[in-house]
Amino acid sequence: MKDTKTEIRFFSVPQWKKEEQYLRDRHNDGWEFTGVGFPGVYHFRKCEPKDVVYQLDYNEDSVRSRDEYIQMFSDCGWEYIQNYVGYSYFRKPVSEMKVSEEAIFCDDASRLEMIKRVFEGRMVPLLLTFFMVIIPQIFMQAEEGSSGGRGVLILFIVLFALYLAIFISFAVPFIKYYRSVHRD
Repeated sequence: MKDTKTEIRFFSVPQWKKEEQYLRDRHNDGWEFTGVGFPGVYHFRKCEPKDVVYQLDYNEDSVRSRDEYIQMFSDCGWEYIQNYVGYSYFRKPVSEMKVSEEAIFCDDASRLEMIKRVFEGRMVPLLLTFFMVIIPQIFMQAEEGSSGGRGVLILFIVLFALYLAIFISFAVPFIKYYRSVHRD
């Protein structure tokens, strides 16, 4: 039997809880997460089944002060696994937790700050591309009207739809989470 395996799964930015649960479920099944490579490619190593909580933090600044950043979580018992495109992956066995819902974020406001960092680091560049490239190209190609431009127009319409889907898939969960944190 193989001691390692690779699985392909895709999680959008606001699906961090699903990704954490996915990694926890794999560990419960006897597959310890060893890292993620190309987006959506997860690597595992065979292990004894154990209930282990996985947590993700998005902090692009963590690369600059990597040792201090990792030490801060290590001091609280969290094992650092890797950093991948701004996300840091941590894990901790449930048996070592002081409370059943222990997390690297101590409150909803901290988690909301992480989501805002994701928005600034990932969504702002996409929004700039959307408004400065895709939308102007749609208008330019529509005005041109040539048969060669029609293919380019279709390409930019497909990109428009793709970007719109990305924005909606981020915005809807973010708004729901924001409202749940700011109930007064």
